[in-house]
Amino acid sequence: LFRRKDAACPVIWKTVSADLTSMFLDTSTGECNDDARAAIRETFHDCGTWNKAQGSTGGCDGSLILAPETGRSENNGLQDISAKLLALAQKRSVGVADLITFAGAHAIVTCPGGPRIKTYVGRKDSSNPAPNGFLPDVHAAGHSLYALFQDKGFDAVDLAALLGAHSTSKQFHVDPSKAGQAQDSTPGRWDVKYYSDTLNPPANVFVFPSDTALANQTSVGKEFKGFVNNAGKWSGKFADA
Repeated sequence: LFRRKDAACPVIWKTVSADLTSMFLDTSTGECNDDARAAIRETFHDCGTWNKAQGSTGGCDGSLILAPETGRSENNGLQDISAKLLALAQKRSVGVADLITFAGAHAIVTCPGGPRIKTYVGRKDSSNPAPNGFLPDVHAAGHSLYALFQDKGFDAVDLAALLGAHSTSKQFHVDPSKAGQAQDSTPGRWDVKYYSDTLNPPANVFVFPSDTALANQTSVGKEFKGFVNNAGKWSGKFADA
């Protein structure tokens, strides 16, 4: 981990790292748990509200917790992890924006197979709510979703790679009658089963309509299919994105 201006990671983040390992690791299986899944989602929902028009403001600023934005429907299910991360930020005297981003990266590497992602600290916390309408709609068409992510600076390869974060995801609110269903058949591990399972869903795997739409979108779909059974390629592209 690196600070924006310094070569070394402040010692406090080693303590925070130990805290997060305790929070995110299921010691009975050696796999990542529901708090880890929520932290990965939390990072995207804090950062993903940004678009190019906002310039150097907005996104990855802690406003998900500090505004707060947890009452928005798209953030259903993030209330518990938000409370836990806020308590940890206060306990360790670190920034909320930094902790959200750090926790997401830490959750990924806690999942077996998860890559290490360089994480920067030094963000400015904000209690100003992010604008509405910049997170993806689970029922949106593929071309609309691709345009949304292009406006955040992502190309087709980036988006196809980022979708793989659903490798460890479980859904609770898109279809409450199937609450707790995973989005691939190995939700405790960071792997590429998500890609093949999205294209050919096995029983008890829940696929977001938006994921199907993007898997079939011309530009993104080509890259999406290229990650099937190719963990090495995906891991590198995900970390780059």
